[in-house]
Amino acid sequence: MSWTNDRVELLKKLWTEGHSASQIANELGGVTRNAVIGKVHRLGLSGRAKAPAPASKPRRSRTASSPSASAPRAASSQPQTQGAAALKMESAPAPVAQIKPEAEPIAELVPLSERATILSLTERTCKWPIGDPGSEDFYFCGRNSDAGVPYCAHHCKIAYQPVSDRRRDRRAANSTTAARAAS
Repeated sequence: MSWTNDRVELLKKLWTEGHSASQIANELGGVTRNAVIGKVHRLGLSGRAKAPAPASKPRRSRTASSPSASAPRAASSQPQTQGAAALKMESAPAPVAQIKPEAEPIAELVPLSERATILSLTERTCKWPIGDPGSEDFYFCGRNSDAGVPYCAHHCKIAYQPVSDRRRDRRAANSTTAARAAS
């Protein structure tokens, strides 16, 4: 299919009248919606009239005299949404317990003699980062690691989960989701 002058003029006319690309493609025949959109873009056709909206109920506009528009809404104890997913707001937030962090719990695990910097890491040292990389007291674990594993035995337990545990956790999550869907 080629874009003849007649087809281009019909395209322009239908576009300015507000027809959709699908409607124009059906009217022209032998052309897809995407071809119409591409041609409109290449022709530089921009703004156009809105497509006539289907007949529906007229929208009510809010006026300044309506009480809901002029008066501020009072806080209510009703949920903000409706339905099963509604979350109820508590009247007062629950107090948060302040937990004081211990002074370096990891420091007790890794003796000063085994700590490593980026320059002292080797194939056989644990590369588990400890602390904030931007601070001066940042270091790596530095303990001996097994061949082919980047971490010591302790950090391997943290970093890696056995496949059986992952499958069990996935089955539990799937059964919970299925039970929710069934109810």
